[in-house]
Amino acid sequence: MAEVLPIETPTLGDRSYLVHDGTAALVIDPQRDTDRVTALAAEYGVRITHIAETHIHNDYLTGGPGLAAATGAAYLVNAADPVAFARTPVSDGDTVEVSDALRLRVLATPGHTFTHLSYVLETGDQVTGVFTGGSLLYGTTGRPDLLGPEHTGTLARAQYASAQRLAAELPGTTPVFPTHGFGSFCSAGQSGGQSASTIASEKLANPVLTLDEREYLDGLLAGLDTWPAYYAHMGPANLAGPPGPDLSPPRQAGAGEVRRRLEAGEWVIDLRDRIAFAAGFLPGSVSFPLDGSFASFLGWAVPWGAPLTLLGETAGQVTEAQRELARIWAERPVAAATGGPARWAAGSPLATLRLAKYGDLAAALSGPERGPVVLDVRRPMECANGHIAGAVHIPFDELPRRAGEVPPGEVWVHCQSGYRAMVAASLLAARGRQVVSVDDDFDNAGAAGVPLEHA
Repeated sequence: MAEVLPIETPTLGDRSYLVHDGTAALVIDPQRDTDRVTALAAEYGVRITHIAETHIHNDYLTGGPGLAAATGAAYLVNAADPVAFARTPVSDGDTVEVSDALRLRVLATPGHTFTHLSYVLETGDQVTGVFTGGSLLYGTTGRPDLLGPEHTGTLARAQYASAQRLAAELPGTTPVFPTHGFGSFCSAGQSGGQSASTIASEKLANPVLTLDEREYLDGLLAGLDTWPAYYAHMGPANLAGPPGPDLSPPRQAGAGEVRRRLEAGEWVIDLRDRIAFAAGFLPGSVSFPLDGSFASFLGWAVPWGAPLTLLGETAGQVTEAQRELARIWAERPVAAATGGPARWAAGSPLATLRLAKYGDLAAALSGPERGPVVLDVRRPMECANGHIAGAVHIPFDELPRRAGEVPPGEVWVHCQSGYRAMVAASLLAARGRQVVSVDDDFDNAGAAGVPLEHA
């Protein structure tokens, strides 16, 4: 009997899986920090004999090569993928005997990538699950546009055909185990909170299985928005085979070194929450609170591989951030400092900024004098779906190079929930601007009296 154990990475919106029969184990789509995988295998007393990659990932660095080297497991990767490391090549129709009890059947399911595979898990003569990677997700599919606009139409049609194939060839009772769809920007839509599904359930609710091809394509392509900038580096890095991460503590930096790195224009990242940052921070540091999609947003705004210095109140914050970054980032942090801003500043003055709600913004805009500059740092599609009248729109990841476009005066920055607003506010504060960060959900804006309009 097979047991499927998900390994969650909620900050990237992904899952890996450990599948075992009590003795042998199979790993699907491991992320780079594979100690989580080996610890789970040890907990269940099983030996990892096989690792299967559904596709060359766009949103994280794989742990497959490192895990295969550490365990001696067979590493299943599409024979058509031009990887630079040893693997066991597999193709559509192949069958892999994981153990006497577990067998994998390989299905080609292109769409998210050209060489995407799904793996059907069989125990005896029973189909007990299908690992769909970035193909068929809960209530949606993987996005087909990450390889460039010239391929989007072809991949979108392939994605539709792949979902239809899965629905036609597998029993309705088959559990579906995707890698994406839990907040990942690799998903063409979100799962709506689903944590489990079957082929039968997807046939009832997933647009790729309820709409004809033209309707599906129209809806899919109309809903595609931008994705994190670091995605451009993941494919090449994963084809090369990233080494395992070094998660040992970064070198501790004193106040003088932190100040020198700020003066040199390096990225000094404050990991504290928004309230703590606003109350006092090192001038020039940038706020990336260690919650939500920390790694995705940092990788979106900071040039990939840039030297990073991490500031955390505790060593635990730095350790957590380092692990999150190792999943998407080529290099280790160059330094870290803990203890809080008073220690980091060593007597130098701290900066502050104001946090506000949409009611405060409505009051500021309704005063007798000219109101403040309102800066919307959301993605283009978010802005098109509704925005504050007269707001300047610059996506937060473009702000480092477009800060000069923000009109003079006090700037009130907002996003959808407050995270990106704080990142953007700290970037502007580092450039000497007077800023207010709207720490509120955009759904509250209209009710608070903020004037809204649509594109």
